[in-house]
Amino acid sequence: MTLTDLSNGFRDEEQRRRVQAVIHDRLADDRDQQECRFLMRFWWQLSMSYREVSMRDLRLNVGQEKLEALETLINAIRSSHAQIDAWAAGAEWVFPIVEDRGFRGSSGSES
Repeated sequence: MTLTDLSNGFRDEEQRRRVQAVIHDRLADDRDQQECRFLMRFWWQLSMSYREVSMRDLRLNVGQEKLEALETLINAIRSSHAQIDAWAAGAEWVFPIVEDRGFRGSSGSES
């Protein structure tokens, strides 16, 4: 299954940015660099019409719970704008905000 059609599935730029914020802020955890890398490639895929990442890449590199969330999002993007909104709201409940340890470390505020 190709993911190059995803950029066309959003109601508007605001909806796309909300979904990307959920992925960035709640799914992409830098404690798992490999998973984070592929989640961010998927984040880019949502804005691009060329292949940035494949489902195979995601299946091989993303944990089961997050992979299921991405699969649900992909189905929502291909179904309706209301389902995209519902996915974003649900993901915000399920996944807590990830603390950016890289930024914290570089800013000298290590705990």
